[in-house]
Amino acid sequence: MNLVKIFHVNYVSLVGMLGEPLNESEADMKALHAPMLPAGMLLIWILAPGSFSMACGDEFTPNVRPMLEVSRAPGPITIDGRLGDSGWRDAARAADFAEFDPGDQLRPPVETEALLAYDDGHLYLAVICWDDPETVRATLCDRDQMRGNDVVYVELDTSGEAEWGYGLMINPYGVQGDWIWSRGGGSDWSYDLAWESAGEINGDGYLIEIALPFSSLRFPKREEQRWRINLNRIRPRGSWYQYAWAAYDRDDPCQACQWGTITGIRGVSSGKGIEILPGVIGFQAGALDDPGNPDSRFENEDPDGEMALGVTYNPTSNLTAEVTLNPDFSQVEADADQIDLNTTFALLYPEKRHFFQEGSDLFVTRLSSYYSRMINDPSLAAKVTGRTGRWSVAYAVARDEHSPVILPFEHGSACLLTGRSTANVLRLKRILGQDSSTGLMLTDRRLDPRGSGTLLGWDGDVRLHRNVRLQWHAVGTHTEEPDDPGLTQQMAWLLEEGLVDSTFDEGSHTAAPDGETYDGHALVVNLEERSRHLDFDLTYEERSPTYRAHLGYEPRNDQRMVECRSNYTLTFDNGMLERLEPSAHVGRQWNFSGERNLEWFQLGLFTQLKAQTKITATYRTDTERFRGVDFDDIWNLYGAITSSFSEPLTLGLTFQRGHQIARLQRPPVMGRQTDLSLTAYIKASDRMILQPRFSFLASRDLDTGRDLFEGTIARVLSTFQWTRNLSTRLVVQYNDIYRTWDVDPLLTYRVTPFSVLYAGSTHDYQTFDGGGPGGQDRTRLAARQVFLKVQYLFQY
Repeated sequence: MNLVKIFHVNYVSLVGMLGEPLNESEADMKALHAPMLPAGMLLIWILAPGSFSMACGDEFTPNVRPMLEVSRAPGPITIDGRLGDSGWRDAARAADFAEFDPGDQLRPPVETEALLAYDDGHLYLAVICWDDPETVRATLCDRDQMRGNDVVYVELDTSGEAEWGYGLMINPYGVQGDWIWSRGGGSDWSYDLAWESAGEINGDGYLIEIALPFSSLRFPKREEQRWRINLNRIRPRGSWYQYAWAAYDRDDPCQACQWGTITGIRGVSSGKGIEILPGVIGFQAGALDDPGNPDSRFENEDPDGEMALGVTYNPTSNLTAEVTLNPDFSQVEADADQIDLNTTFALLYPEKRHFFQEGSDLFVTRLSSYYSRMINDPSLAAKVTGRTGRWSVAYAVARDEHSPVILPFEHGSACLLTGRSTANVLRLKRILGQDSSTGLMLTDRRLDPRGSGTLLGWDGDVRLHRNVRLQWHAVGTHTEEPDDPGLTQQMAWLLEEGLVDSTFDEGSHTAAPDGETYDGHALVVNLEERSRHLDFDLTYEERSPTYRAHLGYEPRNDQRMVECRSNYTLTFDNGMLERLEPSAHVGRQWNFSGERNLEWFQLGLFTQLKAQTKITATYRTDTERFRGVDFDDIWNLYGAITSSFSEPLTLGLTFQRGHQIARLQRPPVMGRQTDLSLTAYIKASDRMILQPRFSFLASRDLDTGRDLFEGTIARVLSTFQWTRNLSTRLVVQYNDIYRTWDVDPLLTYRVTPFSVLYAGSTHDYQTFDGGGPGGQDRTRLAARQVFLKVQYLFQY
């Protein structure tokens, strides 16, 4: 028996205790006799034994930009999680998946194989995932909610330009997730496709099947399609293992450029025709007559109802036009509260309305020129999106009944609610060679009866070298303020408390919206390097005092900033330690008067361990001039840990402690601030998920010890999936800042992503000081709404 075989048992025993299953060939490669090593060497070997690995076992060659020719299915295929259909005979086969994370192009301990075929209407895909069925992790849940599951995911680039594409994800129960991705815009999980899937856990692991309609996709009109594709598998065990058919080179930051290619799909066409999405809602609302008086009468309004209609027309395979009347009248996804006790800027919330989610990747820019929630209550909206050759275009128009306006200043912002307006957004984008692009963005809003804001921007993202990119975004704006005493009154308390200055641009303009007209600009330029080990960013930004992104989220202006970020990544194929990333971040910021108002330096360390555990620690020091007061003893210690050490439980903790400016105090003072957040993801059963969250923020005056502010928000989201289509959800939230309770139950029956029935209610409880007998605090229902919403998609 050779030396490696002798030490085989010792290594397997140790790694088994760490929760990492190895096949025999891997154990042979990595085995060393632990008792013979000095104590220091043993510790390093346990954490990162790759340095001591021995090259043994079968050779493995990953697929580098593989090619696969897909043939027409010789018979029908039924999507049922089984491979008994004649249509799978002679299907194209994709094999030799490689582990790309945490390992770097290693042979996985389990095999994966995919089959592909097509007919006139669908692309078919089956993925066979060999494994011990007792270890497969799966949850029967709603769409896009497969956290911690074994999954297969498909990435598809139908244009072949590595610029944008589709993503599909399926768990072993056949539950779907989907997204659209774009370079620079990331992945938008709000995107939904109509497709069919099934999954089944069997004695050899699990198998999934997909039928993807060509009518759901956009692709060039040509006789034979040539698409980029990658097939991936996530296998969460002791680590978050990821395997892919097409290998990834960690030294190439363009992942889509490295995908495989499928050919052979002939005589098919992209989606055309008309889709009609009618909807109706019935609701009844009620509230206290006097919101400040717990003894006032609770009045229920008469039951009411509204209708909505969405129409989508695809005149060609590359062009989509959408019109919607009275859209998004019921937002069933409630925003989670944010603690705003020490911020002077408008808060950012995610977009959850379906009409504005579709095609949102086309509107993403480096500066936030378009933020769809600035269109608040549209009575009519329309949108056109198209992609042809190397060009993309998107245009949206909306008539808004109640229009929000963000007024940005150097030290804070005001968010006002105006009346009616018309909003227009135009986006053009051009691909420049491989992995580069440039584009224009135009936004315009016209307020009734007076006031407007126009923005024109030019952006680009150019790959200068294999690992080096140059990105820029230059914007010019023109503002004509409304002249409305009511808006000035909305700002009164901000001006009285000194949260925004009464004038800006060195006194040239007043902060109140009183009819002034001015131009502004903003610029950001970024040079970045991305490689296997080094990430480096050098960024310059400026926003003039008169810059306003009228339909975007830009809550601050009057600033120039230069910053540099860098981190170095070390990865380890084996052991407890998987990734180590030390980082540094330094920057300086000053206003357009030349006054330096902020400098900072930060050191950080990110560590990724076994048991799907990630630990982040940073230390930052600042000097800042805020509202004329100099603060030079600012520091912050930040720590975060998330761990999925067992299948049913994921825990998260973030903690910050340091000296921070209490910005809402007048005058501002230095506080000793504590910020704590606790989260959990609890899989109570294969159908029930609990997601509690607790947030706490507090500060004390550093000199006097006086309490400056303190706030807590506790939230629990619980879901139960009765079937693939039927689910219930309950949100309970307590906000002790405003002393409110929110209780929001919801029942959902989902036939497709677009054909859905919702039945739910919202209950808002308020605690009143001394509102009960004997002057005790009293909690009472302050507002309530009950609703039933139905929408169904018709396709022609």
